[in-house]
Amino acid sequence: MRIAVLGEPGGWHVGRLAAACERRGHAVSIVRWAELAAGMAAAAETFAPAAVDAADAIAVRGMPGISATASRLEEVIFRMDVLARLAARGTPVINSPRALEIAIDKYLSLTLLRAAGLPVPRTHVVQDADGAERAWQNLGPVCVAKPIFGSRGRGLARVTSAAEAAALVPAGGGVVYLQEFLPHCGWDARILVVGGRIFSMRRVAAAGEWRTNVSRGGRPEVFAPPAAWVDLAVRAAEAVGADVAGIDIVPTADGKVAVVEVNAVPGWRGLERVVGIDLADEVVGAIERAAARAGSAAP
Repeated sequence: MRIAVLGEPGGWHVGRLAAACERRGHAVSIVRWAELAAGMAAAAETFAPAAVDAADAIAVRGMPGISATASRLEEVIFRMDVLARLAARGTPVINSPRALEIAIDKYLSLTLLRAAGLPVPRTHVVQDADGAERAWQNLGPVCVAKPIFGSRGRGLARVTSAAEAAALVPAGGGVVYLQEFLPHCGWDARILVVGGRIFSMRRVAAAGEWRTNVSRGGRPEVFAPPAAWVDLAVRAAEAVGADVAGIDIVPTADGKVAVVEVNAVPGWRGLERVVGIDLADEVVGAIERAAARAGSAAP
């Protein structure tokens, strides 16, 4: 197969995916997001670069918006549109454009998890200072502010007063995502779902840190989740339509659990150290299976 890995060259995950593709006998090309282009002519719809146009499958590694400029929204929309057009013509994209769109958006993904009957934290999304104050009063005395688009624990902040909540709203208004703070025992679980296969770890927060992300100093440990947690992870991946997904599950101090997030471009560097398995190889296997399904469904 010809596989295009969509991401930034030099990235650890991009390199591991490319190496796994080559080991499994595939021709692989690494394509930067900024290289994507499309054209419409009388004869056909075309895509560039050539490696994307000719690909038998596309592996998405990284998120589509890579700049902090005012044009970022246009970049994201266009790039996702190109992936959607490629998928529409029959090129398997892992994860699918729709799954990426859902998982990128914390509000949308959480609503779908809740609609699927999964336990999720109480959450409010508001656009003005009064709404932020009311949200804190409902969620307090401590809640967590998160960027609606974001990952790896970046931009998370604990909010301890209505005034702090109101101050999060930009001048002139803006979206603020507030979620209840779930007291935990200093760890959570990351369950990676890869084409139905399960890999998991416990992430132990660094001393003095409430975030468990490995990128924030969290320590990955061997962990065998209960069967009920595995079921939650599989259902969460299905709810957003992702073949490859990282599911964060928090056990709370009162003995309950909550599905906090689904990441459709999950990192697995820490998890790989724990499970001792080449997870890039697993991902490429999932891509092969998706391509086989697409081939069998073709007229």
